[in-house]
Amino acid sequence: MRILLWFVALFGIAVAIALFAGNNQGTVTVYWPPYRLDLSLNLVLLLLIGLFFTLYVALRALSVLLSLPGEARRWRMLQRERALQLGLLDALAQLLAGRFIRARKSAENLLIQEKALASSDDPLPYGANLRTMAHLLAAESAHALRDNSGRDAHARMVLDKTPTRNEQILHEGVQLRATRWALGDRDVQAAFGLLNALPKGLARRTLALRLRFKAERLAGHTQAALETARLLAKHRAFSPMAAQSILQGLARERVQGAHDPAQLQKAWTQLEISEQLTPEVATQAADQMLLLGGDVTLAQQWLLPVWEQMLQSSNATSLSPEQQTQLVRVLDRSFALTSGGPDADWLARIEAAQLSQPGNALLQYLAGFACLRLSLWGKAQKLLSQSLMQLDNDQLKRQVWVALAQLAQQREDAQAEIDAWRQAAKIP
Repeated sequence: MRILLWFVALFGIAVAIALFAGNNQGTVTVYWPPYRLDLSLNLVLLLLIGLFFTLYVALRALSVLLSLPGEARRWRMLQRERALQLGLLDALAQLLAGRFIRARKSAENLLIQEKALASSDDPLPYGANLRTMAHLLAAESAHALRDNSGRDAHARMVLDKTPTRNEQILHEGVQLRATRWALGDRDVQAAFGLLNALPKGLARRTLALRLRFKAERLAGHTQAALETARLLAKHRAFSPMAAQSILQGLARERVQGAHDPAQLQKAWTQLEISEQLTPEVATQAADQMLLLGGDVTLAQQWLLPVWEQMLQSSNATSLSPEQQTQLVRVLDRSFALTSGGPDADWLARIEAAQLSQPGNALLQYLAGFACLRLSLWGKAQKLLSQSLMQLDNDQLKRQVWVALAQLAQQREDAQAEIDAWRQAAKIP
């Protein structure tokens, strides 16, 4: 359809020209004394049109002739730019292929070419980014070759320069890579210096937080590492199970690192509620409080939520057998440090739990030792003897046999005492 319309238009133009030129009787007279020249109007129009095209072609040819030096310069710049790009690709390919010496040479040649081009009349608009990338590739190659001095020299050439807005992204990348290199060298001071120099926006990114977490772990700053790990878990940098394991390990390390009860209590208050409710953390904190000679009642308060979790056997988040064993062990230790044994509240909790789960060996063990410390010898012997048949922990079994030996000694049953001591000695 479009071609048909073009043909119709061309035929219309041809008809208009034919009508104008065929019946045109006009003339153009040119006076040049003493001469007179009469020309047809059609001929004059053709001459004007021909003169216009002649002048146009001449001007275009002159323009092309005058632009030849600029075109040659642009061609040379294009070739140099292409050579730089090929050099960059070659350095990157050599680095990825593990040819670190070749990669370093390619990056250094790229720096020489870029420097020569920057000193010319037509520097590249992205020359600074290209130079930064070449320094980074050379530093990566030097790092792989264990040339730390060469690596740091290339990194300083980038970091010591104030970046422009276009160079900011690559500059931040070099900062992060330099931090990773410092951590690889276990240079904590240099790593923290680089991390503290990061812009606020970059410091909040997941990669920067991961590097800070590693630096804090390497430096032994447990509380700072715990706070950073919480941020990483919030940003979903870890899987849920990994985040739980990391936070739990750091929390245990934090309470275990306390050297006095006041420091331990401060560390406990700095933990989040979810961390305080973790069985491993709570039992570790209570055990550490008892080890430091702190407030026994406070340690028992920390264990109370874990005790309630243990009794919720239908709950999916109830304690594992190892966690239950650790809880019972720490509780029994706290009762041993309390004059007169467990108080009335804890005694009521233990009796209610033992009655609700009469076949639970750990509850029988705990109830038996509670009765032992309350001088209820008969009941203690019965409960401890029942717990022996189902206890899996050798340490708890040994303590039960020792307690039975002491009970036999108290009632002057020499044979039962000897048998109990013999059984305790058999346990590795």
